[in-house]
Amino acid sequence: MKIETRVLEDRFVRLEPLDKRHREDLRAACDADEEIWAALYPFSWAGEHFDPTWQVFAGNIESGRTLAFAVMVEGRCVGLTCFIAPDEANATVEVGGTYYAPAFRGGAVNPAAKRLMMGHAFAAGARRVVYRVDAINARSRAAVLKLGAVQEGILRQDRMTWTGRIRDTVIFSILAEEWPEVREGLDARLAGFG
Repeated sequence: MKIETRVLEDRFVRLEPLDKRHREDLRAACDADEEIWAALYPFSWAGEHFDPTWQVFAGNIESGRTLAFAVMVEGRCVGLTCFIAPDEANATVEVGGTYYAPAFRGGAVNPAAKRLMMGHAFAAGARRVVYRVDAINARSRAAVLKLGAVQEGILRQDRMTWTGRIRDTVIFSILAEEWPEVREGLDARLAGFG
């Protein structure tokens, strides 16, 4: 497995490797829902947290631990999504670190972005794509199941969020042999958006 950071695009979204030209649009997207960062995310991109989090992500991108993408809709960055901890030896990668401004939730953006990312990962030789979701995040858990992922289990007290809350993490995955069926389902779902 060798996943590259490159532009991925369909008729709904364009995923561009995250860089400084996306910074201010991403800041605005993150500030559009400041409450969600305290309630559901292990770190915050909102308000005064944006610049330090940007620096951490820059380091993770530089080290290859994270392959981050700006989620572009009509030429504007409306969020981000990432490949996390690509493990070439075991052909596994996590898709996560995903956030969309509120106006872009619940429509075609998430399934389109995930379709692009999983297609890229499996074409690059991934055997397993993983999703890790905060156990209290019912919306994201439902979205990952709707993608076609299988829930594997819950890691109890897996990590501490930036607010000090101890989070349980639900693990989901899609295997390479499941991808054709998952892809077909996603394509049919996206066709419904016209």
